[in-house]
Amino acid sequence: MNLVNSGDMFKRLKKKWGIESNFQFWLIFGIFAIAGTSSTFVKIPLFALLGVTETSETWVMVLVYLLAITPAYFTLLLFYGFIFGQFRFFWNFTKNFFGRFARLKKSFQHK
Repeated sequence: MNLVNSGDMFKRLKKKWGIESNFQFWLIFGIFAIAGTSSTFVKIPLFALLGVTETSETWVMVLVYLLAITPAYFTLLLFYGFIFGQFRFFWNFTKNFFGRFARLKKSFQHK
């Protein structure tokens, strides 16, 4: 990526997300980072609870990750969004993300 044009990327994201201030933009990025890091800490005990180990089949690990960690990540996004006053943004972001799956499911049903 050309660093000269990175400002344009930030402007496009701010416009797409409906963000006015740079402070809110960086706060939202920080919340994404905190939630992502936190989800890795959730993974270890959750995998242990479900009996998934390093010797488990790869497809089992991927399936458990997708079915358990993905919702946990979005729950953490909502939690941190609430704590930092950005709940509405992350609520809309989460609805949009999971809404894509509903639209994808409908597109397969019509074929």
